[in-house]
Amino acid sequence: MPHRTEQEQLPPTPQPLQPPTPPHHATLARAFDAVAAQYAAARPGYPPALFDAIEELAGQPLAGARVLDVGAGTGIATKLLAERGARVTAVEPGAAMAAELHTVHPDVPLVRALGDALPFRDDAAFDLVGYAQAWHWTDPARSVPEALRVLRPGGALALWWNIPDPDVEWAAAQEARIARRLPDYHSHSVAPEAADLIRDLGLGLHPVSRVLHWTRRVPLDTHLAMLGSRSYFSAIGPAAAAPVLAAERAALRDVFPDGIVEEAYALDLTVTLRPPAPS
Repeated sequence: MPHRTEQEQLPPTPQPLQPPTPPHHATLARAFDAVAAQYAAARPGYPPALFDAIEELAGQPLAGARVLDVGAGTGIATKLLAERGARVTAVEPGAAMAAELHTVHPDVPLVRALGDALPFRDDAAFDLVGYAQAWHWTDPARSVPEALRVLRPGGALALWWNIPDPDVEWAAAQEARIARRLPDYHSHSVAPEAADLIRDLGLGLHPVSRVLHWTRRVPLDTHLAMLGSRSYFSAIGPAAAAPVLAAERAALRDVFPDGIVEEAYALDLTVTLRPPAPS
């Protein structure tokens, strides 16, 4: 048997795990169709306080209002707006997401389109254009003028996002763990900057922002499914997402030993009024 050198007898040096290549913004935006059913089942809704705040800042009730729900996804906000009495038209570019919405809400008018190019006439005269978890997928320089174009004078553009509450220790720790594992995780979030982005367009607009805090209690499996429905996880695929979600399962068992996770959200809301028509 030939003699082996010391170098040959050493085990190979383990290679560090390489994180997946960060998905492009456009890839993230298209990723939801792959997890449409999961999204519908696991994503949180919105508390009544959100719609109270929208009515207050918009200066109008939702009951009877003509509302355009842009980036409607599977219809989570669509349903809640309709329950407040709004007459909702949904706009959703993704085929699978739109199919989920239509299955659950077959009576809601549904248009396949992007927020950067709304297929409505200038005199559409919606009372409210809303973006639930969706405005960050648009180009503000295009989507804001589009919203103003289809709003009636004095109508409102409302943008809102459920964000893991940074003031809740376990939620902040989870976001930090995931960010360490996945480069550029949530790098496309614009919720805190939405008002400044709108002001900087030079359109003479005066957005107002508010943060609401709320929680929901869900089984650990539902929480992990919610995480897996986020664009970043769905874009990198199940193989890359699985070890990160498995690590979260282990970490959260220590925090929530009964298997019920109390998700904590800081709900960022920004409302902008279209200037009234000149008298």
